[in-house]
Amino acid sequence: MTLEATKFVTATAIRATTEALLITATGTSEAIPWERCSPRLASATGAQHAHAELSPGGYGIHWPLLDEDLSVGRLLRG
Repeated sequence: MTLEATKFVTATAIRATTEALLITATGTSEAIPWERCSPRLASATGAQHAHAELSPGGYGIHWPLLDEDLSVGRLLRG
């Protein structure tokens, strides 16, 4: 999937699986392997993955147990 670098992407839903983070965003749905998300998420447990919070505007995802924050746009742009 290719997104324009200047286009803001918002997620409407997120879900954690054993292998990946599933993001449903404006016009798309994608599974992103944990290894591609960040080193911290690549080594996290399933419980830590599952405890994710989507920001109210849908622009970011926060993992409070890991103190990790990532933008939806960065994740989808790879």
